[in-house]
Amino acid sequence: MNHLEDFYQLVHKYNVQGPRYTSYPTVPFWDEKNFTQQQYLQTLIRTFQESNSKQGISIYIHLPFCESLCTFCGCNKRITKNHGVEEPYIELLKKEWNLYLELFSEKPVIKEIHLGGGTPTFFSSKNLENFILHIFKTSKLSDEPELGFEAHPNNTTIEHLKVLYDLGFRRLSMGVQDYDPIVQEAIHRIQPFENVKILTELSREIGYTSVSHDLVFGLPKQKLEGIKDTVLKTIELNPDRLAFYSYAHVPWIDGIIGQRGFSEEDIPSGYEKRILYETGRKLFEEAGYIEIGMDHFAKPHDSLYQAVINKTLHRNFMGYTIGFSQLMIGLGVSSIGDTWLGFGQNFKTLEQYEASLQKNELPIFRGHLLSEKDLIIRQHILNIMCRWETHWDQTETYFPEIPQVLQELKEAEKDGLVKIFNNYLKVTELGKAFVRNISMAFDLHLKEKQPQTKIFSMTV
Repeated sequence: MNHLEDFYQLVHKYNVQGPRYTSYPTVPFWDEKNFTQQQYLQTLIRTFQESNSKQGISIYIHLPFCESLCTFCGCNKRITKNHGVEEPYIELLKKEWNLYLELFSEKPVIKEIHLGGGTPTFFSSKNLENFILHIFKTSKLSDEPELGFEAHPNNTTIEHLKVLYDLGFRRLSMGVQDYDPIVQEAIHRIQPFENVKILTELSREIGYTSVSHDLVFGLPKQKLEGIKDTVLKTIELNPDRLAFYSYAHVPWIDGIIGQRGFSEEDIPSGYEKRILYETGRKLFEEAGYIEIGMDHFAKPHDSLYQAVINKTLHRNFMGYTIGFSQLMIGLGVSSIGDTWLGFGQNFKTLEQYEASLQKNELPIFRGHLLSEKDLIIRQHILNIMCRWETHWDQTETYFPEIPQVLQELKEAEKDGLVKIFNNYLKVTELGKAFVRNISMAFDLHLKEKQPQTKIFSMTV
């Protein structure tokens, strides 16, 4: 067989359902029965006391409103053209933040803020400024804070860019997805190249130092020539970093009704889908981008690549970030907080979220408290996702099931996806395409519970 035929066989063999590992354990395997908000907040207080002065904290703010539904999207969102929802939601976010402040023994040091959604730029620059200033007045900024937001090219204004820049934001990511008009129509995201070009150039003129474009491969009606055109147009605009995500087709998940709006036959899958990624990856690498983790690329000057070199790259519910912080506060509908020792998720509906806050209660409705073994395995999966390697040569990195994990990975080693040594595992260049499958070998919760229904997207 030739190289392409070999690769086709591997894609067919390993293309199964699996997590993306923005957390471990993954959300479907949280032990919700033994979770209490009180216990979770105890871990939050403990982590804050241990890490605030050393690391600072990260904040993820979920802004759920969108004016129209993009049918590929799996995010928690509320579709409305009524901008009267903005100010009441900002007040709820302030109330939630204030409830966290009551738990802290000192002013929090802000290391990172990310505005996600939904569409953060649905909100006016004035309302965004109002909330960010409230956080700043009640906290301290670290010496080099990482402040970023998701910018919709169709509605992000120069006022958004200037106001957020003046607040200290230096990074933005634009949801591009695909430039093919046929694909844009299928996913209900009509977005001309010119809009992205204007926003990219304005961002640079104002002074943003890290501009990211988010693309998606595997979208309905996406073809090879179309993905080449999208990638070449992206290279023309020269963003500092890139996300080239695999489309997660999960219409069975509650609340993701938009993904039922096109035929399954329209979606490239298996080898056809992977060729879209490999074609894009080759073009990006020829243009000077470096693959820094699953689905992510950066230019050598960007802080994301520097984090790879410095071995500080981290992965959490926000995706890849440039540094590790033990405590991440999630604010807003459906947001997930991470104390390193536990996860806690907010209510998913605006009505439940608001009702909880009106009672002066944090709107956390479920979560998971990590066991000692969870913490060890979490670190192994982080190592694989962020460093392409892991080891178990120390007592704190070993767990009893390691021999079974390695036995399970023998087939992957035979296929050239990993190299296994006495106490060390390294993902090969070929294996990077299958990093989710490699991580799954360490996932004891997945093995123990073996879901009988669809809960994850395909891994390749």
